[in-house]
Amino acid sequence: MRSSALTPAAPPSDASSAADDADDANVADAADAADAADGTDSDLADAGLPPKPPERLRVATYNIHKGVRGVGPRKRLEIHNLRRGVDSLDADFVFLQEVRHFNHREARRFNRTQLGWPEQSQADFLAPEGYQVAYRTNAVTPGGEHGNALLSRWRIGDIGHQDVSDHRFEQRGLLHVPVAWGGATVHAIVAHLGLIHASRVRQVERIADFVASQVPDSEPIVIAGDFNDWGEKLDAPMAEMGLARACPDQPGFVMPRTFPSRVPVFSLDRIYTRGFRCVSTSAPRGLGWARMSDHLPLVADLELVPPQGRG
Repeated sequence: MRSSALTPAAPPSDASSAADDADDANVADAADAADAADGTDSDLADAGLPPKPPERLRVATYNIHKGVRGVGPRKRLEIHNLRRGVDSLDADFVFLQEVRHFNHREARRFNRTQLGWPEQSQADFLAPEGYQVAYRTNAVTPGGEHGNALLSRWRIGDIGHQDVSDHRFEQRGLLHVPVAWGGATVHAIVAHLGLIHASRVRQVERIADFVASQVPDSEPIVIAGDFNDWGEKLDAPMAEMGLARACPDQPGFVMPRTFPSRVPVFSLDRIYTRGFRCVSTSAPRGLGWARMSDHLPLVADLELVPPQGRG
């Protein structure tokens, strides 16, 4: 980590309405008012996570909304707060979605601000010191492109990418990164699924084909990202390929809700695993997190299950 102190039926999550962004501006105003009232900077959002024992793997998934929030004159750059937020998670693997590789228009808009548009790609900019970065583009837009990224505290292998777009209006892909951790090769796959349920079902089928062809049966997997699963219907097909949703074995445990960030109602962000036991799952909350993205990050602490103990 850079520092122990941290700076900081529903519409589709990656096609948020202008009204949603306008509400987000109100969240920013509330954060500013809180700053004035107590003399602190509420943008310094502490994840509030307990220290991680070295034998556990901490993974986090976060849709960062391309590092920008708001609309019109209220549009603001959040990538600097996101950098501190990602750092505070103290995760071994950070699975990121909606990551700008570059965007000329936004770079021009914010290049005169005090904390302006980074010269690096967003994935490289967000990576804590010493982390390795993997990025692949999913979508090419006028003036830029964005996709998925993995930030890893541990050594990464060859980076793979699989296009899982279901139609021409949504460009989607899987980022596959083998990582050396705990004496094993852990296959990290970053996913961002479509807005239509039928598309998501077909994309899960493509994930199954990809895993079957690219990942040895004996090696552990973490698949994480924004699944856009409003109806909570994807756990079963993921289980059919041997992947369990990361959830601690606690009676009555309720999965953290991550969207929309200001008043979370849906658990759109997911972590699925094979070969691990989930110890804890959480999503940090607060005004600082609410203003940085329309999603909250989802964090899970995992323990590797010995091969003889895997079902």
